[in-house]
Amino acid sequence: MFNLPSKQLFLFLGVFSVFQAQAQQKVLNIKDAEQMALANYGTIKSKANQLNAARAYLKETRTEYLPDVSISAQQDYGTANGQNGPLYGYRGLSVASSGPALPKQNWNAAFGSLYLSNVSWDFFSFGKSSEKIKVQRNVVNREETDLAQEQFQHEVRVASTYLNLLAAQQLAKAQQDNLNRAVELQKVVAARVKNGLNAGVDSALANAEVSNAKIALTNTQQTVQDQSNQLSIYLGIPPQEFELDSAFITKTPATLGAQSAVKIADHPQLRYLQNRIGVSDEQAKYLKTFSYPTFTLFGVYQGRGSGFNADYISNQDSYSSSYGAGANPTRYNYLFGVAMVWNITNPFRVHYQVKSQKYTSQQFKNDYDLVEQQLTAQQALAETRISNALKNYREVPVEVSAASDAYKQKYTLYKNGLANIVDFTQALYTLNRAEIDRYIALNNVWQALLYKSAATGDFGIFINNF
Repeated sequence: MFNLPSKQLFLFLGVFSVFQAQAQQKVLNIKDAEQMALANYGTIKSKANQLNAARAYLKETRTEYLPDVSISAQQDYGTANGQNGPLYGYRGLSVASSGPALPKQNWNAAFGSLYLSNVSWDFFSFGKSSEKIKVQRNVVNREETDLAQEQFQHEVRVASTYLNLLAAQQLAKAQQDNLNRAVELQKVVAARVKNGLNAGVDSALANAEVSNAKIALTNTQQTVQDQSNQLSIYLGIPPQEFELDSAFITKTPATLGAQSAVKIADHPQLRYLQNRIGVSDEQAKYLKTFSYPTFTLFGVYQGRGSGFNADYISNQDSYSSSYGAGANPTRYNYLFGVAMVWNITNPFRVHYQVKSQKYTSQQFKNDYDLVEQQLTAQQALAETRISNALKNYREVPVEVSAASDAYKQKYTLYKNGLANIVDFTQALYTLNRAEIDRYIALNNVWQALLYKSAATGDFGIFINNF
């Protein structure tokens, strides 16, 4: 039929392929939606960074067992008047000027210097450092399971919203079909009333049915918009219209009877709660170590220089104000030893801190037991929901067929003046209700399967049906 040059033919096929690919990309399937949501949703990003922070702090905690090694150097210029009497260096707000206690003030000044290295190591503290590391390791485990449970819950939220949006779109289609039938009824009634075959009140009733159908359609379209916006939020993308996978309205799940491979104790939510208990228990052990003393090894090596000579105490003119005289160290000292520090009132305070932490652990255990009980009940309910949803799905074709036959019958009778408009509008309403049931029956089967996935903690039960 068409005689196109080869170059134009290739160009046409290329453009056609692009448009075809774009058309295919419009359909958002459930697996792509889940991947997009896990990659973009803000709460998941937040919890991932919270986990990274916990891991980084664990690395820092492991370094706290290392000794403190300090190196210091200072060079000063000032006087060296001494005085007999007590002195308290409150928070370092005093100078360490050393010299003879002379009978009167003088302003002789010279340079001085101090160079030192210091090592301090709390080598034994009854497991305080190791317990702190264990606490932080449990914190990392808690944050890992917190991220895992948030990802699981978000997968369920996205799937539920996806199904809700699809159901809303199907209900909008049902309401559009109902509006079309109401408009058709309005035309038939108008013609019969115009020809004097029906009373004028029939026209008013037909108009009311059209208005009611328009309102129902508008409300359903609003629901579509609400669910569409919610799905956009969960996906982390700007609000837009979605074309969803039609599999949810054309086929039932392949493996409705699949059993979860996840034990109830491994449910993401329960694993998080269990790790929360673990953190609290470990914190109680860590707090208990503060009842015991700390043993410290320390060592200091220093060099000191001064512009004041050794005989300055008897000859106040024996000093040099030159920088080199004070900066060059001439005296050296070293010191090392072992120290034990123990606040003997700490056990009284720590006892109540540990007791408080144990009550916190018990609180977390109560939360765990409650959630475990709820999940066990939900797993039992899930099977019932699936069974009931399947019953409705199998029954709905009977309802639709009967309602459709009744509508056609009443429509024919009304056109021939053998039925009144009340009977016909009742048939119209019955057909609309049946179509709504048809559109949501299969969706409810998928929703029931999703409920089972949420209760068992195994999202594969739902997503592996595609």
